[in-house]
Amino acid sequence: MNAAPKRPLLSRVADAVYWMARYIERAENVARFIDVNHNLMLDLPRGSSDQWQPIVDITGDRAIFQERGGAATQENVVRFLAFEPEYPNSIYSCIVAARENARSVRETISSEMWEQINSMYLLVTAQTRKGLPEVLPEFCRQIRMACHLFHGIAQDTMSHNEAWYFLQLGRRLERADKTSRMLDVKYFILLPSVTDVGTPYDEVQWTALLKSVTGFEMYRKKFGRISPDKIAEFLLLDGEFPRAVRYSLVLADEALHAITGTSRGYFSCQSEQRLGLLRSELDYAQVEAILGGGLHEFLDSLQTKMNAIDECIREDFFAQHAAPARAGA
Repeated sequence: MNAAPKRPLLSRVADAVYWMARYIERAENVARFIDVNHNLMLDLPRGSSDQWQPIVDITGDRAIFQERGGAATQENVVRFLAFEPEYPNSIYSCIVAARENARSVRETISSEMWEQINSMYLLVTAQTRKGLPEVLPEFCRQIRMACHLFHGIAQDTMSHNEAWYFLQLGRRLERADKTSRMLDVKYFILLPSVTDVGTPYDEVQWTALLKSVTGFEMYRKKFGRISPDKIAEFLLLDGEFPRAVRYSLVLADEALHAITGTSRGYFSCQSEQRLGLLRSELDYAQVEAILGGGLHEFLDSLQTKMNAIDECIREDFFAQHAAPARAGA
């Protein structure tokens, strides 16, 4: 008996699944972002400059924050990044958008995935009504665990078909982008002064960065002592750590080729070409050359290229319709 012919995935479904994954990953990473800065402020010496304004700056949304008025205090920044309904990249907005995308493709995802997104929605909306959490790290932990649980449920309950690969594509591209931004934070936000380089506080900050991407233990097992150049190598170029930029882009590239059916080493669309070029760049990159040319400059270029890949994905796969729920990329 012949198998039924494979039907191409609707662009509407592909778009919704892709963005659902990106929003959930984004919400988790914003929670990490807030948590690492909160813990760092506790570890820094008294008299250290306040570092909540730069947390907004690194998102690129300082203008939006300023429109809402108020000083960049911990309370205002956490409210903005976590609970602001009108800010499209807040934890609240990301989970609401993820739920709306999931609702539009109920026939594609599993009922368990839908239930978990609803649980996340109830968690964040309940906290939004209450106001700022009394124990901020606990709220951030709940968000992270809820996102982990969603991906675990998806892994075991969703058919690993074309829709699944769009889910993986969105998740991995979002993760690569956020890891690059977290690394950028170390140089332009977390370090109060160049005079702190090499001090115990400098090591505290590097340790906090690794913990923010759950990479502290894996880094220590591989490299041992804290070393800025080794941390940059680990988070950018490692081929085994799940949150490393290179590792994430490898899986994104594999997902994209699974979607198109194109053999590795070839491309059938702009998305595959650009992602393949970026993957090859990281495959052959050396951290010494990256640091020599300026880490911030490299990361800025990397983020620009990933944004271009996202635009190509929209044109190649989603341009036939308007997305049901999309916040700021």
